[in-house]
Amino acid sequence: MPRTVQEILDHADDLSKRFEDYEPAADDERDPQVFAALRNAVVSRSDAERTIKDAVVDAREHGYSWGFIGSLLGTSGEAARQRYGSRQEA
Repeated sequence: MPRTVQEILDHADDLSKRFEDYEPAADDERDPQVFAALRNAVVSRSDAERTIKDAVVDAREHGYSWGFIGSLLGTSGEAARQRYGSRQEA
């Protein structure tokens, strides 16, 4: 249901007041090293996934079967094909 302009303005005022009245507590603090470690892990996973995809493409170009590729990836050939195969190859 659409809101009226007045309802939107009232909500904005409420949010503004909550922001202005906010006093952080010691428990609100977060360790930035934990964030950095998580971010680095996500980037590493992304890099690893890209490397795997490139290696799968290369393996297919060199005649390796989906079954063989799947066995190296710890999955079935069909699952490997679905994840890494191109639409043209389906």
